[in-house]
This record gives sequence, C-alpha cells and structure tokens, in this order.
Amino acid sequence: MIVKDEFLTKLRQFFGLNLYEVRVWTALLSRGKSTAGELSEIGEVPRSRAYDVLESLEKKGFVTLKVGKPIQYLAVEPKEVVERLKKTVKVDADKNLQKLKDLNSNDVLTELNTLFSQGIEYVEPADLSGAIKGRHNIYDHLETMIKRANDSVTIMTTSKGVLRKVEALQPTLAKLSRKGVKVRIAAPSEGANHEQMKDVKKFAKLKGVDNLDARFCIVDGKEVMFMVMDDKDVHPTYDLGIWVDAPYFAGALDNLFGLVWDKS
Repeated sequence: MIVKDEFLTKLRQFFGLNLYEVRVWTALLSRGKSTAGELSEIGEVPRSRAYDVLESLEKKGFVTLKVGKPIQYLAVEPKEVVERLKKTVKVDADKNLQKLKDLNSNDVLTELNTLFSQGIEYVEPADLSGAIKGRHNIYDHLETMIKRANDSVTIMTTSKGVLRKVEALQPTLAKLSRKGVKVRIAAPSEGANHEQMKDVKKFAKLKGVDNLDARFCIVDGKEVMFMVMDDKDVHPTYDLGIWVDAPYFAGALDNLFGLVWDKS
C-alpha cells in the first residue's frame, strides 16, 4: 500500500510520532496483523529498527503484541487509539498543572522572585523595554501590566479593539475598578457597538475620541505598551507591541492623553 508523504506528515503532527513509527503503523493498519519483518518491508523501515519501533508503538497504545512463533502484531482501531491518547494527554496535563500549583509552596518560586526583584534594582528604567509579537502575546503582557496598577489604567484603542480588550481584560479591569483604580478607555465612536459598550462602562470611564488614532495602554503613568501598526492592516499573528517601563515617557504620554480626554 502506497501512503502519500503529505498524509504521513499529518499523522506525525496529530499523533506525535516519528517517521519510522508512522510508516510501520500505517503498514500494520493496512494488514491488520503482521510480523516485524513484513512491516519492515512494507513500511520501508530498516529491519534492525522495526522491533524498537513496534515496541514504542505498543507502549503508546497503537499496537498489541500476539505471542507466538513468529511474534505478530495487531493494529488497534484508530478511534480507540485517539481515545487512549486523550486520556494520556489529560493525565500528563494534570501532572504538569499540579507541578505548577506546587510552585506556590516551593522554594523555587521564592528564589525566582528574589532573583527578579534584586536584578531589577541594577537595571535602569530606560533599559526596561521589549517587543511583543502576536496579539495573543500582547494581551497576555497587557494583563500582566494592569495587574500591577495602583492608581490608573489608561487605554487608547480602536472601535474594534475596545471589544477585544474587554473580552480579554474585563475580569482584571473590573477587580481594579473595585479597588479604586481609575480606568479610562478612549476609542473612536464611529463603528462602535453601543450595546456592548454598556458593559464597559460598568468598570471603566469610556469616551469616544475621534481626533486621536492610536493604540496604547499606560499603567500608573510609569509603563506603557503601544502597538506600532493599525489593527485594520495587520493580521493578529503579526501585530507588534512595544513595552517600555519609563516613567518620564509614560507620564508625558498620559498627560497628553488627558488633554485630549478633557476636550472630548
């Protein structure tokens, strides 16, 4: 049976197998039951590797071994393989999640925090900057920024950007609002969904600003994230944000925003 390379590549991606494993597995699926020698020949895998590959597939739940002379291997039904993989992935994910939870009571996290806080003392604020690529990563960093807010969060965005940020940041912004942190969001009024804007006003002051086209977020007048491209012209994957921890620059931008805000 001839199996296209494109199909083998998909199997490797979906099932996490190497090239020899997918060749032997597809060969066995085409036969249902076979020996290592036959599978080596059909799958074009070196005979010296066939037994190791089959042993690996057996441990992963893709094949079962039938004891006899010669030893034969039986293919597990693909949908059963998928169910087994689901269970394995869930077990591994639960273990990894528990490891991360255990960090809260572990000396490792304490040492990391100490290293971070001590290291910051030796870095000039003007040097604390970075580029974040991809809208998902940008929003993750925005959330980290605003969690540190003690006084104010200022957001300038587009009409569509308001809804995206509300969806991604609403729980955190709502908590800050309850703590007394001043949250201001400005965006063009044209194209805005006024019904959805009602939810925003529950935790932030919202204004339509049509004479300022920009995308940025300022926290406490000390650090700022600004996006360098228009969200209408860039794919989310290639969106780019620049983060700067510079009170002088952030404070100046916050003051300029305040002038536009007061006039709107």
